[in-house]
Amino acid sequence: MKTEIIKVSDAADITAALIPAAKIIKSGGLVVFPTETVYGLGADATNPDATRKIYKAKGRPSDNPLIIHVSEPSEAEKYAFTNSLYYSLAERFMPGPLTIILKARDTVPLTTRGGLDTVAVRCPEAMVARELIRLSGVPIAAPSANLSGSPSPTGVAHVIDDMLGRVDIIIDGGDSDFGLESTIVKIDSDDSVTLLRPGKITVEDISSVGIEVRIANAVTDSMKTGEIALSPGMKYKHYAPKAQLILLDGTPEQYADYIANENGESIAVICYDEEVETLSAKIPCADFYKFGKRSDELAQAHALFRVLRDTDKKSYTKIYAPLPSKSGIGLALYNRMIRAAAHKIIRL
Repeated sequence: MKTEIIKVSDAADITAALIPAAKIIKSGGLVVFPTETVYGLGADATNPDATRKIYKAKGRPSDNPLIIHVSEPSEAEKYAFTNSLYYSLAERFMPGPLTIILKARDTVPLTTRGGLDTVAVRCPEAMVARELIRLSGVPIAAPSANLSGSPSPTGVAHVIDDMLGRVDIIIDGGDSDFGLESTIVKIDSDDSVTLLRPGKITVEDISSVGIEVRIANAVTDSMKTGEIALSPGMKYKHYAPKAQLILLDGTPEQYADYIANENGESIAVICYDEEVETLSAKIPCADFYKFGKRSDELAQAHALFRVLRDTDKKSYTKIYAPLPSKSGIGLALYNRMIRAAAHKIIRL
């Protein structure tokens, strides 16, 4: 397949630039587009043949459900059974990086839903994404635009690496603002929500508007045998670089001492900006990848997938990274990193 790359940078020209991409969506093709979280691999969510192409292009298991993207929160009515709690969340957090799982209407085919009776709905904040949906006239099903299991793309170069020749159009909208996928919640029958995937909108954010939040076991641990994946990112190994990623839980001193004893290995070390000098003095043979200051979790979120992809440019035996916290944005980092490491954590 020949892939066309369209660069979108001037807000005044966005509509004209996106018309060819909207035509591709309407005709059942594949378009990669930028959002505020990561780049998405989009197709008409109401067209089962189109959404099958998403699974094929990514090499994605067919029981891993897709998120459908709408241009306005109220458009969810056409595709899901909404309620007052949905609109309370939408009023506070949409458009934005929040996905809500609802009972699906028949307007969304089973292929899009991964065989479930629910559908995940999101209204993105990014202007390019919302305008593409509006011009297409259909909801757009869009997982991250990477090969299944690899780190999600936060810049167009990552998309080109994975999707060139697999999709009809790639829209280049610059780097993603946040860098991790959206928060996903499921509305429960008692007017509470269950967090299935953490993101920029945190447990604390949702709780602050008077909504009780439960955290699914699969956010911080492996799924149990027989457990059904209700959202993307729950069931399978995700976000992984080519080398084994190992998470170390300990002080900076313990972190440095442990890695220093790994003689004869080709090692990459992901570390906080202010700790490079100390670590490099103890581990002179390793390569270091900074991903923000220890106190700046937003910077870490923005950099994480880029850093994991950067390590793939060399043939490392192991990659070490610090284990994040489980509060605020840290929970989103923790969730992505334990999956990238296949839950390989060493307590120091």
